[in-house]
Amino acid sequence: MDKIILFLFLSIGVFSSCGGGVDEADEEAIQGYIASNNLSAEMTAEGIYYIIEVEGSGPHPNAASSVEVDYEGFYLDGEKFDSSYDRGESSTFRLNGVIEGWTIGIPLFKEGGKGTLIIPSRYAYGSNPPPGVRKDAPMLFNIELLDVF
Repeated sequence: MDKIILFLFLSIGVFSSCGGGVDEADEEAIQGYIASNNLSAEMTAEGIYYIIEVEGSGPHPNAASSVEVDYEGFYLDGEKFDSSYDRGESSTFRLNGVIEGWTIGIPLFKEGGKGTLIIPSRYAYGSNPPPGVRKDAPMLFNIELLDVF
């Protein structure tokens, strides 16, 4: 299993106990990214930004749901760090076993939906990323929610 996917599963315990809100530098970087790319994004109470590109017609998952997704993960400078598309297979996991940004953000999508999550570092990998992933980096994920079960 890819290191990033494995870390998504293992991260929930580490980051769910972190206190505090969104880092000001993250918020500035995210706002700059949104403005420079002329995006119209909504924001959750936690400070996770999302864009629904395709509404979908199925159910919304909840934090305890299992989901199947295709996705690409990028840093805000455009460098890709992970992609299920590049591996040629979707990923399936329980939402309560991944990074907090996905646990919070993916339930905003309906099954069949497609869009983007822009996640502050506190809700991504924070200061303890897996090897090869930047420390304290806000991240962008293009997500396609294939199945909810």
